[in-house]
Formats: sequence, C-alpha cells, structure tokens
Amino acid sequence: MGKIRRGNFLFLTWIGDHSPRHVHVYKDGKLVLKWNLDARVPMKGKSNARILQLISELEKDGLL
Repeated sequence: MGKIRRGNFLFLTWIGDHSPRHVHVYKDGKLVLKWNLDARVPMKGKSNARILQLISELEKDGLL
C-alpha cells in the first residue's frame, strides 16, 4: 500500500489491487475521488484542477 499526503489530500494505492491502475484520494477522511491512472478519468467522485495537478506531480516523481 502506498500512502502519500500532499496539499490536504491523502493519496492511497494498493499493490496488486484490481485493474485498472487507480488511486483513491481522500480529504478530511472522506473519499473525494477514485482516479483511473491509465485512462486519466474519474472512476468515482469528481476531480478538480488541484487534485489533477497533484496526481500529475506524483506520477512524475514515480510515486504513483
């Protein structure tokens, strides 16, 4: 499991989790977004520019 805190958000991934590759994004303990990393679309919840920027940075840093 990967757990990363950035910008008041918690990003969670699990090794061996079901396809497609995705990340769960929480804020204040509530799921705000489940993001498909391959297709770059939301699976659940709504994205915003800040979350997408953080996801992009985490991918660039090799953390997702």
